[in-house]
This record gives sequence, structure tokens and C-alpha cells, in this order.
Amino acid sequence: MEKFVHLTAKACPLTQPNINTDQILPARYLKWPRSRGIGQVLFQDLRFDSEGREIADFPLNRPEWRDARIVVAGRNFGGGSSREAAVYALYDYGIACVIAPSFGDIFAQNAVKNGLLTAILPEAEIAELSDAIASAPTEAVTVDLEQQTITRGNRSYSFTVDPVSRNQLLNGWDDVDLTESRRDEITAFKADDKRKRPWATPSAP
Repeated sequence: MEKFVHLTAKACPLTQPNINTDQILPARYLKWPRSRGIGQVLFQDLRFDSEGREIADFPLNRPEWRDARIVVAGRNFGGGSSREAAVYALYDYGIACVIAPSFGDIFAQNAVKNGLLTAILPEAEIAELSDAIASAPTEAVTVDLEQQTITRGNRSYSFTVDPVSRNQLLNGWDDVDLTESRRDEITAFKADDKRKRPWATPSAP
């Protein structure tokens, strides 16, 4: 997994609340292998009409935000079913960070396992940031995970993120890597447990 330390990129406002995982990635695409390019069907039913034509006013279809790598979202982003492929679709499209007032719990857990930062800001600050982006769409936003700040122009916001998730993203660790990082503690615990409870250790055949 790639490390996430800081990112400077365009940000796209998508502040409708309660965007769920079925809207992020409709269920009919769950049978697609990731290698097929699952990012191309991100927000498929929001980005395109029933005839496959782009919906011009959907934010990610606007020329200034097609290459956005940050999404500024409404509350409860990623609620609904637990499909990890919704995170794949965002990440493979090029989105590396979603900023929102709150996230679906399972979505946020899946996000960190795939290198996607879920940064939490209060709704009032989300609204302010979204308005600023809309007024100057091409001005970049900087997300600094070490400092836990989001900066645009001369305005800076402090965001919150789960500390374990922060540590994993900064180091590029998946769950196995996180466990491996505590190998010395695990080894010491096993040795101490064997000393205290020798009867619990299976005998050699």
C-alpha cells in the first residue's frame, strides 16, 4: 500500500448527504474484477443517464474537476452496504482523500486498508470549503496528514482521523504490516506467557 503523507491537488465538492456505497459503485459492477478498471464506473448512475450520456452538472463531469483527487463530501459518506469495491472505485479513479463531516463506519475501515484517507471536518467548515472551491475551482487544496491540516489559499482547517488509521496511512501499512510492526512485543508476550503458564504450551510429539 502506498504511503499517504501529504497531497496537493484539485478538490471537487460533492456535498449531498448520505451518498451510499451503492451510489459510489452500483451493485451490478461488483462482479467486475478490479483489473477491468472499476474506477471508470465510479458514481455510474449519478454521472450518466440511462442512455450512457454524461450528466453535465454532476461535479466530476465538469471539466475543471475531472482530474480532482480530493472529494469534499456531505455527512455519512459511504453509508449503506459494506462493499470494499466502493473504495476500489474511488481510489482507482484517482481519488486519494475524501473530506466529510462523517463516514459510514465500514467504509472508513475499508478505506484505510486501501490507502484512501477519510478526513473529518465539521459541517460548517465543509460548507465554507465547498463554497471556496466552487468560487475558484482550479485552486489546489493541500491535505497534510502529519499535521492533520487542510489548506486552501490562506485558510487552514484542522481535521480529525482515527489515530490507528493515521499511523497505517503514514507508513503505508495494511493490517498485516500493522501487526508485524509489534513483532517484538508479541514475541516478548509469548515468552512471558510460556514462563507463567508452561502447562498451556503444547508438548512436542
